[in-house]
This record gives sequence, structure tokens and C-alpha cells, in this order.
Amino acid sequence: MTRRYIPLYLLLAGALAGCDSLEQNPVATSSKDAVFGSENGLSLYATSFYNWMPDANNIIQSESMADYAARRDVPQFIRPGVYNPRVTDLTASGQYEVVALGGNVNWGWTALRSINYFLANNTNPDVPQAVRNNYSGIARFFRAWFYFEKVKRYGDVPWIDKPLDVSDPALYGGRDSRTVVMDHVLEDLDYAIANISATNEASRSLITKDVALALKSRVALFEGTFRKYHPEFSLQSTADKLLNESANAAKILIDSKRYSLYTGSGTTDSYRQVFVRDAPVTQEVLLTNTQSTALAVRHMANWIFTSATTGVRFSFIRQFINTYLNIDGTPFTNRAGYQTMTFQEETKGRDARLSQTIRTPGYKRIQAGAQIPGPPAFTYTYTGYHPIKWSVDDVAMDGGSLNTNAVHLFRYAEVLLNYAEAKAELGQLTAADWALTVGALRARAGITGGLTTLPTVVDPDLKSVYFPDVSSPLIMEVRRERGIELAMEGFRFYDIVRWARGPLMEMEWRGIYVPQANTNIDLDENGTLDVNFFTVNPTTRVNGVTYISVTGSDFKLSNGTSGEIVWRNDIPRKWEQKNYLYPIPEGDLLTNPALKQNAGW
Repeated sequence: MTRRYIPLYLLLAGALAGCDSLEQNPVATSSKDAVFGSENGLSLYATSFYNWMPDANNIIQSESMADYAARRDVPQFIRPGVYNPRVTDLTASGQYEVVALGGNVNWGWTALRSINYFLANNTNPDVPQAVRNNYSGIARFFRAWFYFEKVKRYGDVPWIDKPLDVSDPALYGGRDSRTVVMDHVLEDLDYAIANISATNEASRSLITKDVALALKSRVALFEGTFRKYHPEFSLQSTADKLLNESANAAKILIDSKRYSLYTGSGTTDSYRQVFVRDAPVTQEVLLTNTQSTALAVRHMANWIFTSATTGVRFSFIRQFINTYLNIDGTPFTNRAGYQTMTFQEETKGRDARLSQTIRTPGYKRIQAGAQIPGPPAFTYTYTGYHPIKWSVDDVAMDGGSLNTNAVHLFRYAEVLLNYAEAKAELGQLTAADWALTVGALRARAGITGGLTTLPTVVDPDLKSVYFPDVSSPLIMEVRRERGIELAMEGFRFYDIVRWARGPLMEMEWRGIYVPQANTNIDLDENGTLDVNFFTVNPTTRVNGVTYISVTGSDFKLSNGTSGEIVWRNDIPRKWEQKNYLYPIPEGDLLTNPALKQNAGW
């Protein structure tokens, strides 16, 4: 049993009472010594912090709003005139718009009050100092993570490092600058790294020094690049210091040699095995959500990624699929005629992560112990690029919260990419660094070229479609790699935010190339017909074929009777400068006008 799932709040209900608004506070109603007078009490209290983390279902749906995500509907956040300070939480919009890895990404403050109460009271001399420091380190790790998510979402926020009572003027104070808050975040992480006693914990379900180092590399990379690419905040002069902090934290983990990329299942399956096994692959995973049938702790990845009605039917778009390299390391868009390649053609000879992220020809599912064809199911996917990264192959898992595969929060691959990107942004990435990071990730995916030498040419397609202002081949390729390696893990929205590439959210949702409408297509080349995109409703239909009308305004082919699938081009989407930060909720502004609203909202 992992500590995460102990119902600690039931045990601490007498010691702590809390609500979700900043102006309401915990009240001690029983002796503190019951909690703070022993290591067991500290451990029990610290366990409650884990309840703040995102659960597995948060993570597997965390990219329902991303530039490469086609879905049932356009997110309210990018629909002109729809999203506003009165619609600022994840439930009010009526959509899955989880866009951060923090478990509490809205304006709620309950977790912070609990952390600060612990830190203020973890002073009992009956408990050895090193033990108290360890648990304070865990608390400060969570405070750093909590505030990181707040800054990502809102920018300036009030920095509060003590439990407040009803008379404290801080309850109605303004917001502190992101520089002040992020300085404190890094201080908390440095304390956690120095004082947490566990370095490399076997279950991968607890916070360790290594997890704190990984979070520091993530935090400093985000903030360093955000400051670099957002001149409107006048913080560019401080970016390099943060990028160095990111690189240094990542390098400590790399040099420790406690972690490595899993390669035990070969190039065609190692990547996906990291995401579909029940037990975390400990050589690569630093922190995970462990699932348990015995404890009724399961997630619903299979249900989400196969159901026509559950979730938002996330599908990748073709522009992103085009970024996967050829197996020889050259850009796919260098292939002659790539624009009109069919699904069957475009999926051959590519980075092996493509076939481990989406259904491609040859993918099989398991039904009653037998392998059956698993082509992209147009009862689910809108584009033909049907995800499989978090779901397992067994059809029996498709109908509820049945998944027991571990879902990860920190992975060594991210650490490698954090290091590579920070060094590239600093102009310090060497060939040895490249081979250690991007080269190693590509080698696991079966790519044969460019693994040990630095790229020297900017991919013109990647530049024109994604990053027109990037002239560095190194930065361009690291960004390509990050998108592919970390797809569906909850990073993409805030990657494009920190790179100031929000307009990518306006990208058309395009799917596979269909050479001719009104024709039955065998998507997985197994001799069985799978789908027909029709402009004329067929009078007779083949059993097993999914028939899709392309005559409406929502679902069509780009050339009418042929071309790329175009989905939901009928709903406008618009990225505005204000979207780089979320609005402060209207109710909180009415309670405390000193908070002030973010620009544009």
C-alpha cells in the first residue's frame, strides 16, 4: 500500500480544519503534541501532502488542451468571448481542461495552509533535528510545487509562508511578484534537496532528494525560458541564471547514474512499456501514481481512449505527426510527396515512438486471450491518429476505471530533456551532451542517424509550422524531441506558453490523408476494410466498416472528395496575449480587490 492513499484527513480532522478560499484558515482543536511529538506523527501528517498531487486520471487527460490535440469540441479557453473570470476552474467550463500537472491548479489554497501549519509547528525537540528537517524538506517540496503551479497559471500570487489567522492583514494584501515567489520556490527546493533523507526510494511513490532535483530542473527551465521569451515582463536579464540552475540540477541526477532509459524490450516496445506496466520501471521513473486493484485505486485510460462518449476523444493532428523523424534521423517532411501520403505510407520507416504512441498498421489488441486487429477506430478518433500511450491492449479494460498500469509524474527522460534544453538555450550544448540526452532518447526509438553529432541545419517545416522565430538548430531539435518524447504527459500546453507560442493553439485540426472519398479503406493493411469517408451515403454497407460523412461543416476533407481530414474548422479559436496567464476568479477579486486582475481580463 502506498502512502498516498491513506485517508489522513480523517485522522487529522480534529487538528486541522480548512476551506478553499485564501481568507479562511485552519484552527487547532487538539494537542499539537499528538502529531508533532513523534516521527510517526510527522510521517502521518506529511502523508496528507500527497493528496494534493494529480491523480492518474488527471495526468492521462492533462493534454486535452494542447496545440496537437484535436477533440470533440474547441476548449472554452481559446474560444473568443467565452472564457472569463467567472469561468476559472476546471469544472465550471464543463470540459476536461486540465492543463497543468499540479493537482490543484485553480485559485484554491487549502494545501498551502496545511503545509504552512506543519512547518510552523514542526519544532518539538523530542524529535531529533534531522528527522524534523527531513519532514520539513518534504513539506517545502510540496510548497514549492504548489507555488510553481500557481505562478504558471496566474503569474504574480501572494507569497504566504505561515499559517494565517483571521486578523492577519496578509489575508487582504496584494500579490507578490513572480520573481519574489520563484526565488522562494527555489529556496524551498534547495532546502528539500539538502534535508530530505531518502535519495532513491524503491516504490517510486514517495518524495526523495532525487524527485526534488527533478522538480528543480523543471521549475528553473520553465521560468528561465518564460522570462527569455516574454519580454513584456522585463525579466530577460534573469533568464540565464535560472537556466543554469535547471542544467545543474539535472546534471546532478545524470551524474549520479542512479537512472537510465529503459531499453529492455527493444526499440519497438521499450518506450511504451514504461507506460503500460503495473509496476513502475524503476530505472527510469522517479515518481509515480501506483495503482492497486486491492485498494480500488485504478484509472480509466482505456475507457478514455476508446470511448465515443467518455472524455473528449483526444486525437493527435497531422502537423504534429509530421514532426516524427524518419528512422535514419532525417525529417519526414524531406520525403517527396509527404503531403499526400496515406496513413499506411506515412507510418512506415519512422521514429519507433510513433507506433508506440498511436495505433499504426500492425497494432494488435487482445480479446479473450486472442490477438485481434487494432486499426484506428473512427468511432473514437477524429483524425485517424488514435493514441495508445497510456492505454493497454486488452479490450476487457475498455469499459470503466479498470486500468492498473502506473502513471508517472517524474521520469528520467524529462530530466535529460531539461538538461539539453537549458544548455541549448545557454549556447553551451556540446556533442557529448547531445549524445547523452537527445541522442540517447532517439537511439531507444531506433533512429540511426545524428545520435552523436550536433544538428547544423534548421528543419524548414518545423520552422514554418511551429517556431518561426527560432534560428538555432539545437533549440529547434530539442523542442521537437520534447514534444515527441513527452507527448500526453501534461507538459505541452505550458511548453508553448513558456516559449510564447500560444498562437499554435489556433492550428487547424487536420488528420490522415484520404486519397478518395466513397472508398472503403484498409487502414492497417490486414486485408479487412475499416473505414469509408463518404460524400454520397452508400446504399449498401460492408459489415465492420465505419462510415463517416464528410459533407458537413464540422467533418470534411480538405479538397472535398479527397485530402486531409479537417475537423471542427467551423468553430473559431483565438489566442490572445492575455491567455498566457489565467484570470483571477471574480469572486476572489470581490473579496480582496488588492489582488487586481491580470492584464486583458
